[in-house]
Amino acid sequence: MTNKQQPLGSGFTAASTAADVLAGIDLTGRNAIVTAGHVGLGLETTRALADAGANVVVASRNPETAAAALVGVERVRVEQLDLMDPASIERFVAGYGEAALHILINNAGIMGGDLVRDARGYEAQFATNHLGHFQLTNGLLPALRAADGARVVEVSSWGHHLSDIRWEDPHFESDYDGMVAYGQSKTANVLFAVELDRRWADDGVRGYSLHPGGIVSTNLGPSFTLDDWRAMGLVDDGGQPIVDPDRDMKTPQQGASTQVFAATSPQLADIGGVYLANNDIAPLEADATPVTVDMGAGPLQTTPGVTGYAVDPESAERLWELSEKLLA
Repeated sequence: MTNKQQPLGSGFTAASTAADVLAGIDLTGRNAIVTAGHVGLGLETTRALADAGANVVVASRNPETAAAALVGVERVRVEQLDLMDPASIERFVAGYGEAALHILINNAGIMGGDLVRDARGYEAQFATNHLGHFQLTNGLLPALRAADGARVVEVSSWGHHLSDIRWEDPHFESDYDGMVAYGQSKTANVLFAVELDRRWADDGVRGYSLHPGGIVSTNLGPSFTLDDWRAMGLVDDGGQPIVDPDRDMKTPQQGASTQVFAATSPQLADIGGVYLANNDIAPLEADATPVTVDMGAGPLQTTPGVTGYAVDPESAERLWELSEKLLA
């Protein structure tokens, strides 16, 4: 396996914001879609892209809520999308039409909690974080090709260190663990970007995945309590988020920067299929094996790299084929 995970020395840092990485970049006339682009990192991403001139479609399960959050942001419209509902995804794709799509940021996600299944019986985190985005992206392929240079950005996380793909039981018919299920879905995000880039690079469509950092103020994990966040060392005794980018604890503006970097940076013009962190290509942790989150073990320790199993090309192709089968 060729190691594409070679840091660039991009000039940006863990403390850089979305506005920092977009400085001097003009996105006028570019079209973007951001799933869940009205909350948390998605909202900061939408604002940054729109401020740089892009036309942004925000895909949301609750369009009225999204529209209220986006009041005052220019060049943005909201469309309904439920990533656990294949029919909703089909309607969104049909409604997008034939306009060239330059940037697709698959940002929406859920984390942890009790076992939930969609109408097909699929585990909800895998269905939402991966399969829904897989169906959406494939449906939008004609629009991506029409851009004559498009980028698909998968918002994964360090959480991919929690699990490889459970090839024999991806839907957790047994041994369900909310964080393991989250880890599997985040590994799926990375593998999807690897195989997408291999399949579609010749059409001008490149794929990226990334870890945004630890941002407590997102609504990613509503099942987590304040005590949980405190146990992981992410909030202080007063319940306020700890901001220390060098230890991977970031503001939403800092957290959104790496997905904006993936979507727009000219430094990535000839590079795809890579996992990013802190606004650069992340190093490879070739022999890393899945780890376990222990709430009682003190502050969560993350690393900036990507595991070998998450960028393995054979696994990436296998996941693509499994995803097609599950959506058939």
